[in-house]
Amino acid sequence: MTANRRFKRRVRARAAKTGESYAAALRHFRTTPRGEPMPKNLRLSVAQLEIQPDPGDTAAVRDRGEQIRHLMREAHAARARLLHLPEGALACPSKRVMSSTGPDTIGPADWGRADWPTLAAELRAIAVLAGELRLWTVLGSIHPLTPPRRPHLSLYVISDEGRIATRYDERLLSNTKVSHMYTPGSEPVTFSVDGVRFGCALGMEVAFPEVFLEYERLDVDCVLFSTHGPGTPLNNGPFALQAQALAAANGYWVSYSGTAQDAPNASAGVISPHGDWLTRCPADPLTALATTDLDLDAENHGRPWRRVARSGLYTRYQAPNDPRSLDRAGL
Repeated sequence: MTANRRFKRRVRARAAKTGESYAAALRHFRTTPRGEPMPKNLRLSVAQLEIQPDPGDTAAVRDRGEQIRHLMREAHAARARLLHLPEGALACPSKRVMSSTGPDTIGPADWGRADWPTLAAELRAIAVLAGELRLWTVLGSIHPLTPPRRPHLSLYVISDEGRIATRYDERLLSNTKVSHMYTPGSEPVTFSVDGVRFGCALGMEVAFPEVFLEYERLDVDCVLFSTHGPGTPLNNGPFALQAQALAAANGYWVSYSGTAQDAPNASAGVISPHGDWLTRCPADPLTALATTDLDLDAENHGRPWRRVARSGLYTRYQAPNDPRSLDRAGL
């Protein structure tokens, strides 16, 4: 017990010195199951992938599964520990393809047309390969709920043991998605790989800073943002710009995974805690992969300072009773 109290004091002392949370400071003292220090970096691959709009097209679903497995082998060859794929990587249902009122109008989605057995089989095959390659794999697909509830639009997190470790369901949906297509999710999701803590975001959630601030409070090192994107130069580019701004504002990495179709507007890549692109796929409408290292030893003074500022630091410097401060119209 004495040793345990001493260890906790060391962790708290580091947290107080750096402005980190207790959980963040703890990672600097953890070791692997073999007693070795936790790695200080993690190699991440991010992909852009051509998506297909009909989850009822069995051949297309199988082709997407094979494409994903090809990218997994590429990421493994690049010595990545985690592969991040876009929204709808396995199936990205089109609102017009799925509309029960026909492609000329947007109506309630007909989920009876989805080939759920093939989707499940391809997901199992991806999980098996993840275990064989010892590669964490995060990919977008649809997750069925009990009828008549609509499915979730989800990110599956598959561990390097070949199991679904967790799943993130998009929470802040577009009007069409929530009105006609999906059931929204209800909570953030985090997971850790080799001591690096990840959060998940999906779809258009980059337009909601509160989602990313919530992950800062949950002490993530990197947010994996998967999107299909609106798909036009006027609308899709800002998703990438917003991802850059949110990475810098929160002081963590953001992995941006979009579709190959939208790569000319916003190609996939990884953004540093300073808001710079560390790596990026080519801006061509082709399936591609980019790989970089997340270095946890890199200096990041901004994030702990913002935590201190948000803690109420400035209240001691305010002058609430000074008449010159209260006079908003005076010189």
